[in-house]
Amino acid sequence: MKHIFAALISFLVFECSVADSLDPIELKSIKVAPNTYFVQGFHELGSSKNQNFISNAGFVITSKGVVVIDALGSPILANKLLKEIGKLTKLKVVAVIVTHYHADHIYGLQVFKKMGAKIYAQELGMDYLSSESAHLRLEASRIDFAPWVNQYTTLIPADRWIQEEDKLTIGGVDFLISKVGPAHTPNDLIIYVPSEGVLFVGDLVFRGRIPFVGNADSKGWLTSLDRINALKPKTIIPGHGSYSPDSDHDIEFTKEYLQYLRESMGEAARNMDSFDEAYGSTDWSRYEGMPLFRSANRMNAYNVYLSIQAE
Repeated sequence: MKHIFAALISFLVFECSVADSLDPIELKSIKVAPNTYFVQGFHELGSSKNQNFISNAGFVITSKGVVVIDALGSPILANKLLKEIGKLTKLKVVAVIVTHYHADHIYGLQVFKKMGAKIYAQELGMDYLSSESAHLRLEASRIDFAPWVNQYTTLIPADRWIQEEDKLTIGGVDFLISKVGPAHTPNDLIIYVPSEGVLFVGDLVFRGRIPFVGNADSKGWLTSLDRINALKPKTIIPGHGSYSPDSDHDIEFTKEYLQYLRESMGEAARNMDSFDEAYGSTDWSRYEGMPLFRSANRMNAYNVYLSIQAE
């Protein structure tokens, strides 16, 4: 009997270790203010292996419920975020504010919607949700991030669309929500929590890695960074990378990168000269050692090249 019991224990231990190896992604909440926390995504491209955990999400605990900022890149990550929140409070998530509609920030929304949380986002997010690119991206993600993003993963609209500015007050805590841009996307929001001294900026600021420019309005993005800097927040939580206790420095990094792209590509774009020649003749040494340089930098430069031609 003892031998059978020992064998059963060994089998259960083996099964648990297999399960852990199949799902090795752990979220760990990081405290940045008395009631404010965030989880930090990897400096990687999204993949099935990392469950698309490449962006950050934050949350603020109030006396009347929890407010989450961004929903992460897959439903399983949203569920893991809920477990992290549950370690700190028994209060429910009552609101989710979306900094922008990009896949790595929104595929977890359905988890919060199902539990009754109210979703807030910038009004131009409606254009993204109705676009062909959003649906094609979801189809591709169901393959690239399977099984974590699959046929049951859906695009979730906001319950309240923010036009310019709004103030959400929950449990005596004010969340000042402001439209910015077009910048990183046409539908960017920033969320300032004065009582915590924390500003959530989404992908307007990147820390510790090459920014993702995509189809951004780089000129408008630079203007938005000046607006963020004028707020002088104590702490910034970016969409990617660690939180920033030195907002001036980290805003400046993103700003300098965008300015360098525009300066390097500007003349060639305006003169309709070859992009390949302009890119090849540019000194990228200050950025080459950073995470995602090889994956993102050339694409960033090309998108800025095209956007300058369209200005």
